Amino acid sequence: MTRSLSFFAKLQRILRHRWLDERDAHRAVPPELAKRLQSYVHASESRHSGQIRICVEASLPLSYLWRNASSHQRAVTLFGKLRVWDTEHNNGVLIYLLLAERRIELVADRGLNHKVTQAEWQQILDGLGGALKAGRIEEGLTQALAEVSTLMVAHFPHVAGEIDPNELSDELMIQ
Repeated sequence: MTRSLSFFAKLQRILRHRWLDERDAHRAVPPELAKRLQSYVHASESRHSGQIRICVEASLPLSYLWRNASSHQRAVTLFGKLRVWDTEHNNGVLIYLLLAERRIELVADRGLNHKVTQAEWQQILDGLGGALKAGRIEEGLTQALAEVSTLMVAHFPHVAGEIDPNELSDELMIQ
């Protein structure tokens, strides 16, 4: 009985993910909103030495679904694929939304993660989650970005006269 339930749950998950596609992600974050968020990321990064990426994904790839991978595993993979880990001060952050499961993940590199408590990360996740549940995607992402920026400024402030290379694209990844 448990085996068929497990199979049924897996099948339900696959169908839920196959129901959504990139068009759904673009509806959730239309081009005008993506541009505004990109400019917020750029403005944020002018205040600190960190790098922030935002990724909105409609559904997990089929390979993740077959092996029952979690949204966190996908976020960690994208953290590497987008090279968020590869910053000079090891202070990159990925804000990841998975629409099919209404999941939010924050993945921070070790330079910042060692300085921020789990409670601080959870507070950001809770605020973003509440806004998303209420259908206020822009407000939630903007607030999460502001809170991550505050942490970055506190721990990795931009030093006057220091060259500030933009190590990663500020553009949102929407898929």
